[in-house]
Amino acid sequence: MNPYIGHDSQCYGMEEHLLVGGRGNGLRLLEINNGKGLELTVSLDRAADISRLRYKGINMSYFSPCGYVAPAYYEATGDNWLKSFTAGFLTTCGLQAVGTPCTDDGEELPLHGSIANIPAEQAYWLEENGCLILRAVIKDEAIFGRKLRLSRELKISLQENSFTIQDTIENTADVKQPFEILYHMNMGYPLLDEDSVVDIPSIDVTPRNEHAAEDIAHWKEMIKPQAGYVERCYYHKFEKEGRASIWQPKLGQGLEILFDPAELDGFVEWKMMGVRDYVLGLECGNCLPDGRDVMRKTGMLKFLEPGEKKTYLVTVRMKDSN
Repeated sequence: MNPYIGHDSQCYGMEEHLLVGGRGNGLRLLEINNGKGLELTVSLDRAADISRLRYKGINMSYFSPCGYVAPAYYEATGDNWLKSFTAGFLTTCGLQAVGTPCTDDGEELPLHGSIANIPAEQAYWLEENGCLILRAVIKDEAIFGRKLRLSRELKISLQENSFTIQDTIENTADVKQPFEILYHMNMGYPLLDEDSVVDIPSIDVTPRNEHAAEDIAHWKEMIKPQAGYVERCYYHKFEKEGRASIWQPKLGQGLEILFDPAELDGFVEWKMMGVRDYVLGLECGNCLPDGRDVMRKTGMLKFLEPGEKKTYLVTVRMKDSN
């Protein structure tokens, strides 16, 4: 016990708030502060995704023009997912589909799936072993349909400025099911601008299409916001360690993302240098965003047997010049 304080929240902690007004009205937001400069906002009604990330008062992530949007406004057809794409630091894509809308095995699949628009259940938090821990369950389950369950644990260190995202996906159906997940992590201003230094130590870089191929020599170079910019995506392969980082020299701050490339074998660099649509996605996943039908054809699509579980771990560390 600290004799100088009356309540732990003077130094660190979690507080739940309700958003009032607009399309985000009623959203449960969990504000997390580790007392060392790391602050996260977790949207409990959006799969316990991370809507805001700040370090020492500086914004690290991108926030889409649509802002906060409650799940009730989600349209699960085509690319209408974009109308409620808050982005934030983390939007989880999946579980039934990631990427391009398509029809696979007779099922019509929307852009990036629906998991990010499902409220978390059984959400609770505690302090344990020098960490603030949030646990939540998100159920993507329906009668006569897929039955996939995501158990999420966010662990925020109280000793250093880092956190982990550990997800366990379970097939609760009685048949084998395909599943996909992509950690759509979005860097934004002022962390991101034309002076940002991006490091992705991959062994191979592949452009998603001809448009991306035209500028592949500059895949890691950020530029000023451009009117009419068309997104460019690059796929990276890693040998032993999955790692990507961004550094802002003017701020002396940055972050790095760590993951196991043997488990999360699809990594996407989403370079979007548009006006107001100015964002860099550093996205690890167990697939690529070309549509589930394409992943099935290439052999990259993953499956879970009835009752089977799969766990993924992503680590995010803040960096500074101090």
